[in-house]
Amino acid sequence: MIDLIRSVVSFLVVLGVLVSVHEFGHYLAARLCGVHVEAFSIGFGKALATWRDRQGTAWRLAVLPLGGYVKLHGQEPLETVTPEERARWIPGRAFQEKPVGARAVVVAAGPLANFVLAVLLFAMLFATAGRPVVMPVVNTVMPGSAAAAAGLRPGDHIVAIDASPIRSFADIQRLIETRPEQNLTLSVVRAGRPISISVHTGETRVAGGERGVLGISGDTSTLERLAPFAAVTEAVRESVNVGNATLVGVWQIITTRHGSAELGGPLRIAELSGQVAALGIASFISFIAVLSINLGLINLLPIPVLDGGHLLFFLAEAVHGRPLSARAQEIGLRAGLALLVCIFVFATWNDLAHLGMVRWVKSL
Repeated sequence: MIDLIRSVVSFLVVLGVLVSVHEFGHYLAARLCGVHVEAFSIGFGKALATWRDRQGTAWRLAVLPLGGYVKLHGQEPLETVTPEERARWIPGRAFQEKPVGARAVVVAAGPLANFVLAVLLFAMLFATAGRPVVMPVVNTVMPGSAAAAAGLRPGDHIVAIDASPIRSFADIQRLIETRPEQNLTLSVVRAGRPISISVHTGETRVAGGERGVLGISGDTSTLERLAPFAAVTEAVRESVNVGNATLVGVWQIITTRHGSAELGGPLRIAELSGQVAALGIASFISFIAVLSINLGLINLLPIPVLDGGHLLFFLAEAVHGRPLSARAQEIGLRAGLALLVCIFVFATWNDLAHLGMVRWVKSL
């Protein structure tokens, strides 16, 4: 029961943070572009609390904390708006009356806010808790490798290669890759004693040429605190790496290189939220950062209903000089909604199977 409560609470926190930041990105961009924001709601359904700011925006906290939304003034398609409704628009403040570029900025600002959130969270972690760094300590030596021939052993701490200082396992990889079939001298600490080991690197052929290989792996990690500027730089790099890994994973599922059973939905996220929350605040913040990048990328997919679909409509409008017809937009939105519903149902089925619910129902 405690695990269930933790999972539910953690999931609501994750969802609330990600959606609120996403919608706040739309809100800020709308304000900068001169679009009036009628409402900003955290959650759906009946409002538990409401207050109105000096700009006339109604801020709401609703009873169902499963998302949120921003209501822009005049965001309805022009072809569906009656003359009476359009007459009530505030002059110069309606979304549909703005240039296509301004509307695209407002829509793209939601995913952008998710990317910014991820960078800020990673930077905060790297500057306080520290960035995970794999130490240059040998964990395994591959049989028949250059390292095995040289006499490297598990537990050896490599401190330098040809007088180049080594501070992390990544330093070893970067240096060895550029030295195929070369004689190198490794400065190693073994059982507290410094020794020198000569090694002749191997090589492997990859696209673009040959790379050096040593034949070792490492998994001893530590946390390294970074200065503010370095923390931001590493946070950007980490966010790009997570984004690339996400896109590669999605593409591999589409091309069936990975099984579709790996596609998870809200139940899987809720389960992971509870498990990560049990590991501590640093792990939970990192989890939110990763999901924030995922949410931003998913929203940029060119599927109508998502932000990426709206950007696709705006691109067509910019090319043709006029908006797509209301009928074309309606068909696109219905198709996009149907696709998302199918994905949601399939992912939820995967979640139920992962949690054992499918086996339990079959056993009945």
